Amino acid sequence: MNTPKRSQIKLGLKVAIVLKKDQRSGNLTEGIVKDILTNSASHPHGIKVRLMDGQVGRVKEIRN
Repeated sequence: MNTPKRSQIKLGLKVAIVLKKDQRSGNLTEGIVKDILTNSASHPHGIKVRLMDGQVGRVKEIRN
């Protein structure tokens, strides 16, 4: 599965992220992007973001 590039992720976008504690299980958490924390254009494990509720994780999917 290809993770979204930084250019595809915008503030206010609904995404599915994997939290640090869920990396082994691959459990996804849905939320709205508040901040983009990764500076590089791409990352093999996903772009790190902060959601509106304060949770931090790596984007695995962009949701509609």
